Amino acid sequence: MILAQLTHFASHSANLAFLFDEETVSFNLMGLLHNMGWAARCIAFVLFIESIWSLAVMIDRYLYFSAARKQSREFAPKVAGALKDSKLEEAIKIADRNKKSHLAEVVTAGLQEFRASGGAPTEESIASSGRALERAEAIVHAKLKRGLAVLATIGATAPFVGLLGTVIGILNAFQQIATQKTSGIGAVAGGISEALVTTAAGLFVAIPAVTAFNYFTGKVESFDVEMDNSSSELIDYFIKQSHKR
Repeated sequence: MILAQLTHFASHSANLAFLFDEETVSFNLMGLLHNMGWAARCIAFVLFIESIWSLAVMIDRYLYFSAARKQSREFAPKVAGALKDSKLEEAIKIADRNKKSHLAEVVTAGLQEFRASGGAPTEESIASSGRALERAEAIVHAKLKRGLAVLATIGATAPFVGLLGTVIGILNAFQQIATQKTSGIGAVAGGISEALVTTAAGLFVAIPAVTAFNYFTGKVESFDVEMDNSSSELIDYFIKQSHKR
């Protein structure tokens, strides 16, 4: 009876050894990278470059938007006070000192065009200033959106790049099974590594990129509203000045 149990246990152990192919498969990061093929490593490298690129865009946009917001908050009351006292030149100088402000760029364009038209609030000068404000808004809008297309592209393509690595990993796993004539974990460790690492890397790169894109797009829309309001207020100011004549 005891001999039969020992024989059964030995047979069961042999089956387990066959299942794991008598290899210790490591699924930590270094072990996964070690088992990856060159194709999967190239895909992982591409995803790494995309992550660095998207991070650089995030930092650049955050600093740019923060500076624009800070200077605009300082610029708005100062230029409003200068225009209230009819100090056109002083208003332009204030705008020149706040070059990072999105509002200052737009308002400066309108004020300079108004000054170039003679500084008199006529119908022609007001219309000309309005067109200058529209052109400035378009230019500033393009500046604000700079780099956001990169985030959108990375967020949309990174999962598919990772999926490509997953497909390659699965194909390699089946190839290893066919070559080694075994279905043990050790036989498919390389393919599983490629599938796991590239899929996770693709999602790791895409999720922050999409989140940042949506966040910064909302900021751009908010800045657009502020520029529209500032342009309208400046035109209203010119119209009121024309009525005082």
